[in-house]
Amino acid sequence: MELQLQNLSRQFGRKCAVDNINATLAPGVYGLLGANGAGKTTLMRMICGVLKATSGNIRLNGKTMQELGERYYTRLGYMPQDFGFYPDFTAREFMLYMAAVKGLDKKSAKSRTEELLYMVNLQEAADKKIRSYSGGMKQRLGIAQAELNHPSVLILDEPTAGLDPKERVRFRNLVSGFAKEKIVILSTHIVSDVSSIADTILMMKNGRFLLQEPMDAVTDSIRGKVWEVLADEREAAEYGRRFLVVSLHHENNMVRLRIVNETSPAAGAVSVEPGLEDLFLYHFGDVSSFL
Repeated sequence: MELQLQNLSRQFGRKCAVDNINATLAPGVYGLLGANGAGKTTLMRMICGVLKATSGNIRLNGKTMQELGERYYTRLGYMPQDFGFYPDFTAREFMLYMAAVKGLDKKSAKSRTEELLYMVNLQEAADKKIRSYSGGMKQRLGIAQAELNHPSVLILDEPTAGLDPKERVRFRNLVSGFAKEKIVILSTHIVSDVSSIADTILMMKNGRFLLQEPMDAVTDSIRGKVWEVLADEREAAEYGRRFLVVSLHHENNMVRLRIVNETSPAAGAVSVEPGLEDLFLYHFGDVSSFL
């Protein structure tokens, strides 16, 4: 299976939200990273057919969305950033309703609903009104509905936004379980949410891909550009003004800083192994984008 994005662009007036994107995606988990406004949601809505491309093509196994028509959408599962639940539905009622929308017959709808509610650990709350659900429960229901039709392409837009750390870990494990033999695109500006489950990182800025790299090689480009420095409080404040500081930790009366910089920031600086957050900061230059 193969999803191709060919010279894909989307204009909103004079603004180019997606600018000539090209990529070929095979089964696996793709972490789509970028700061707010990078174009991630626009790109995903184009892949899902919610937005029409200004130019370019989207192909599934060599055929365009237009050629495939309804067959394209039967291969697709989508969880948008702001998913519209019906608060007076129970989870079971909602799943059965979404199964009907997706064209499942009654028998398949019922069995698939029960299977997925069990998989997302909502079976005991299946007959409770969605209005009573926590944010994490709603997110799990959101991914369950996206999986109803056994999609070949699963699109998840900011699925962990607003979740507490425990729910985020649970959600990442859930996505990993669903990711076998399908293309999963997981969009987020929270770097830690993809670092443990993504096979490939797609980093987006100003509507373009900065990089498309496998997870095990994605930080190679900044190897030798991440440093640790042990400094006193006064020196630490000066480093904070002069360099991109990823993190700092107080140790007794000293401060240990992690700095991203092309060259050593100080005589006593030690080069350390780079991580995904270091890479993000290197390209976007503002640690607040993903905290």
